[in-house]
Amino acid sequence: MNVLELVGRNRPLFDTDMARHADELARLVGESRFLVIGGAGSIGQAVTREIFKRQPRALHVVDISENNMVELVRDIRSTLGYIEGDFRTFAIDCGRHEFDALMASDGRYDYVLNLSALKHVRSEKDPFTLMRLVEVNILNTLSTIAHAGVGGCQKYFCVSTDKAANPVNMMGASKRIMEMFLMRASLELPISTARFANVAFSDGSLPHGFNQRFAKRQPISAPRDVKRYFVTPQESGELCLGSCLLGDNRDIFFPKLSEALHLTRFSDIAVRYLESLGYEPVECDTEDEARSRTAELIPRRKWPVYFFDSDTTGEKDFEEFYTGDEDLDMKRFESIGVIRNRADFDDAKLNGFLSRIGEIRERATWEKGDIVQLFKEMIPEFQHKETGKYLDGRM
Repeated sequence: MNVLELVGRNRPLFDTDMARHADELARLVGESRFLVIGGAGSIGQAVTREIFKRQPRALHVVDISENNMVELVRDIRSTLGYIEGDFRTFAIDCGRHEFDALMASDGRYDYVLNLSALKHVRSEKDPFTLMRLVEVNILNTLSTIAHAGVGGCQKYFCVSTDKAANPVNMMGASKRIMEMFLMRASLELPISTARFANVAFSDGSLPHGFNQRFAKRQPISAPRDVKRYFVTPQESGELCLGSCLLGDNRDIFFPKLSEALHLTRFSDIAVRYLESLGYEPVECDTEDEARSRTAELIPRRKWPVYFFDSDTTGEKDFEEFYTGDEDLDMKRFESIGVIRNRADFDDAKLNGFLSRIGEIRERATWEKGDIVQLFKEMIPEFQHKETGKYLDGRM
């Protein structure tokens, strides 16, 4: 399957910019030591591959998922092979003591790239998963920045999201708060980040679920009214590496909107996906109908699909990469826009957030409302979209 065709495109986004800066990227990678945190996730693997193929002096990868890390190594060995530099992986959590010990033992990296994140909007469905989202997306970012600074790092990169621009869900708001902390940390260590769209067929994404449903001969379900921008895994790796190595302090990279990048409906991707595999989608009126018709339809090269109107918490009506009051540089690259930031932050507000979230975490238990209220105090314009329904209630 051609991922570009499935998301309705016929050419990659960043080829021209990558070619224009190919020598510079190769030189910087070739003379440097890298640590990739969250390197076994879909974006992390793409970033790891972009670094690996440019022959770094050292490339160390940290991820909590032992199985995904094994697959990362197998995939690299089966495609790119080997490098003379030091390539190692560590199946550890960047928020635990084992990571502290690793950094104390071998923490001299020129570049640290943090791709770890809880990325799903559904993660706010309960206060306990939501608190882990806060820990991973905000608190672990601060601790890994501190480690990078102690180790003499030249640059720290941390991935953000388009959902951080005018957020309507707690995942996007957590990344916006993370960006606020990055501005303060940038006074001590150069930092850059990137906001980008959905990564097509990334682990856990709805298109990735199409693969799982197809393998298990189950009906495919998708919203018919949700339009999103999509980048390929390779494009996500290129954007992150470009921001890390080519971005100035406090820059936020994002893909420019163009004829090559346009909104695509999930239901349209589902149709193209099935047709690419030689199956005719058959739209059903209910989940029950879709489930009940699998045995009848699939042997006839047809596939039951259920398309619905979205009504779950945190779904944004439209996607945007920046807000109207952000300073943009649209000339530096052909396909990449840059948000230029000053080190503007409210020190008291940031300290207050850490104090309040620490108090909540110390309780025997906590309520989602307490965290939502704290987020609203940090982001006064935060319009939290709460419907009481979550994607776990969907097929």
